[in-house]
Amino acid sequence: MTAQPGAESSEALLERILSSLDDDKAEDVVQINLRGKSEMADYMVICSGRSTRQVASISQNLVDRLKQEAGRLSKIEGKDSGDWVLIDVGDVIVHVFRPEVREFYQLEKMWQPATAAAESRPGAN
Repeated sequence: MTAQPGAESSEALLERILSSLDDDKAEDVVQINLRGKSEMADYMVICSGRSTRQVASISQNLVDRLKQEAGRLSKIEGKDSGDWVLIDVGDVIVHVFRPEVREFYQLEKMWQPATAAAESRPGAN
């Protein structure tokens, strides 16, 4: 994806997102490079919150920080339920899950190579 003129690179945006998720204590953060795999974005980030309240909070804080600090508007879906929130920031797509919902959908397995998915699972090797 090409950035808008004057917009930060997708790598800088990814770092900003990862920093926000870390600040809000998101768990099991996984980043997936989508270049060459999909035209929808350059990166996908998947993480978990411990409860519906934390999932909603992580998501809203991320959207607010991106707007205030980077002038980036984000599309957000699912915040009201707090089970799975999708945040579309353009070059980066962020999924914030409750752990049980994340385990059910297993998005990492669809996008990562088989060896990377096995290495990212808890208890692997």
